[in-house]
Amino acid sequence: MQSKSKKAWGTVAVVMLLLIVDQALKIWVKTHMQLHESIPVFSWFQIYFTENAGMAFGMELLDKRILSIFRIVAVIVIAVYIVRLLKHDVKFGYIACIGLIFAGAFGNIIDSVFYGVIFDHSYGQVASFVPQGEGYAPLLYGKVVDMLYFPLIQADLPEWIPIWGGQEFIFFRPIFNLADSAICVGFALLLLFYRKTAVRKLKIRNSPES
Repeated sequence: MQSKSKKAWGTVAVVMLLLIVDQALKIWVKTHMQLHESIPVFSWFQIYFTENAGMAFGMELLDKRILSIFRIVAVIVIAVYIVRLLKHDVKFGYIACIGLIFAGAFGNIIDSVFYGVIFDHSYGQVASFVPQGEGYAPLLYGKVVDMLYFPLIQADLPEWIPIWGGQEFIFFRPIFNLADSAICVGFALLLLFYRKTAVRKLKIRNSPES
């Protein structure tokens, strides 16, 4: 059985590695590419720079400030849950999955909270770091940087198909970032390998401190 300290350091390593790589990639894209510029890597994969003010994969569902506050609250709740997990006899794999979700959410929070303050805009130019007060948006109103685009299948739909006939079909359309991927992978691994553990260990949130 792994010691609690080893689990804690392992969780920190997972979170920090993802945050560093996620932010490094976002900052590189922001400071080397104009908005909507793309760099083909393979026929089925591009680095395509876009920004969104909403949820994962570019969905915009809530007011930007409300969304940023919601993200911050969610990350705090997940962080408290991870701390409680580390105090109990829980498999490291389960904690690592929660760590992936935490790192992904935290990575996008950094964009939402700070990017509008520290960067100028990317419309028709490559953004750069700017002094305080010269950013493209106030605190909490920054946009999340997305860049991973996988148009795995591109084809024109047959004319005989109702409504969409003759239109271009692209699979997979969403453009996302490493933080989004970490959240999705964390949830997927929980569903595949830790469903029973998740149901049981969620009770830890209401259990007394050990």
